[in-house]
Amino acid sequence: MEVENTVVKKMPMEKFFPAFAILTFATLTLAGCARGPVVDEFASWDGASARIIAALPEPHTNNAVAVVASEDGASFWSFNGLGAGKTYQDVSKAAFVCKLPGGECRAAGDVPVEAGRLASTAIFLGGRIYLFGGYTVAEDGTEISTPEVLAFNPETEEYKRRADMPTPVDDAVAFAFGERYIALVSGWHDDGNVAIVQVLDTVEDIWLDASNYPGAPVFGHAGGAVGNTFVIADGVGVVGEKDGRRQFGAVNEVWLGEIDPDDPTNISWRKLPPHPGVPLYRMAAVGDPEHNRIVFYGGGDNPYNYNGVGYDGVPARASDVLFAFELETDQWIELGRTGRASMDHRGLMIWDGAYWTLGGMNDAGDVVGDLVRIDIVE
Repeated sequence: MEVENTVVKKMPMEKFFPAFAILTFATLTLAGCARGPVVDEFASWDGASARIIAALPEPHTNNAVAVVASEDGASFWSFNGLGAGKTYQDVSKAAFVCKLPGGECRAAGDVPVEAGRLASTAIFLGGRIYLFGGYTVAEDGTEISTPEVLAFNPETEEYKRRADMPTPVDDAVAFAFGERYIALVSGWHDDGNVAIVQVLDTVEDIWLDASNYPGAPVFGHAGGAVGNTFVIADGVGVVGEKDGRRQFGAVNEVWLGEIDPDDPTNISWRKLPPHPGVPLYRMAAVGDPEHNRIVFYGGGDNPYNYNGVGYDGVPARASDVLFAFELETDQWIELGRTGRASMDHRGLMIWDGAYWTLGGMNDAGDVVGDLVRIDIVE
């Protein structure tokens, strides 16, 4: 597929590179770089550990993930994503589950959609896992953002179709609030980023339009919420124009949103200072209510489509950094380096006093299926 003027797709690197020079709001020198720590500012501290607890039957990355806790333990779910081959033929609609404390992982059938998809988002709320959108990839590289919303019952493993997204988005940030709402912030829609915030009322099964995201519209950003307060960081957006074509690059922006408790569509926004280090792409993130902070982990230092190789031809390096924005002190805090670099995530999960990832890519760009437990070492 050709790239013409301002109509641009998140295309495979070999098709996309001629149209774009990857730029960034932070100064990055990517060409010819050797592998090593992504965030040198963090090189002097450790404080975190990462252990593989289990593994999916098949490695998957860019997969939607959610954890469901119970009295007996927890089930970690994976939906959609990309298999080990990292081509359009490896785009998946498979579902998997890993159960702890036993550590058994198994296939859980396919998501009931026509084609596999990447960059979906999953949120657990009210006994259901809500699965949002993603994008399909055709043999010619054509990508389409999908509108489907599915409510998955983890007890019966049945899906129920819910109201479609008014504007289908992928690579968006999603979070739950108010015990009934799920917000989707920014993301990619078919041929460009959008600044919209869409809110699903899971009780009424209707969509609401909320206050637009004030930062550069992005995809591959990360964030989470504690109560009605949330933080959105980084992503990829338009950073300029050259020869009539949009130039996309890493966006070094962080925004805090406060949702009006009486009006789920009313968001007050405040720009925050960037987190330490370079902006990162497809980090894993989650709101941590116990510690009143939004936690971020991993991510890649060079934007790419889905194969881990940057649009500029340079492989992304994965980060092993765990950090957070502390809501009480209104500042970034350093939680540690795990020594296990990881990227291409759709979410971070919390269970048993630890943070968890499922799937993703390692620093070599290989697709993995690991269920990883991340602990902060006191």
